[in-house]
Amino acid sequence: MFAVIKTGAKQYKVAVGDIIKVEKLDGDAGSSVTLEDVLMVGDEKGVKVGTPTVSGTVVSAEILEHSRTAKIIVFKKKRRQNYRRKAGHRQHQTVLKITAIGKAGAKVAAPKAEAPKVTAKKAAPKAEAKKAAPIKADVTKAAAKKPAAKKPAVKKPAVKKTASKTKEK
Repeated sequence: MFAVIKTGAKQYKVAVGDIIKVEKLDGDAGSSVTLEDVLMVGDEKGVKVGTPTVSGTVVSAEILEHSRTAKIIVFKKKRRQNYRRKAGHRQHQTVLKITAIGKAGAKVAAPKAEAPKVTAKKAAPKAEAKKAAPIKADVTKAAAKKPAAKKPAVKKPAVKKTASKTKEK
């Protein structure tokens, strides 16, 4: 069985027992993490693709360590200006060991059910504001159309000067 997960704005194909390096996650070494953004799950029966995620499926992993990547040198230069800057960067990362791929428990599903209620309350005042906004937009569109009725300028033909030069010679 394998799964495609999304974490740290990147996607990883994982199976049970795999060790992967991802962007830094919260947690201590030895603790377990649940990755809920599962984009695809596959097994002997077939492949299930989520839209955008597969609901009810999670990937469990154990944090092995927190480390940093190899140093990347950032060098800026502007030629002939005596401008040079050199800096180094090491990105923080977390090393994970995938322990399980499967269905989510009831504890994981309960917070997801509460989240839409909170967003629905916040969305209601915005919906009223959106209803008022199109009326104002229609007035501004009508006002914008009136100045656009100007006629385009007429271009005058250019005067040819080559004929007078040939007569003089």
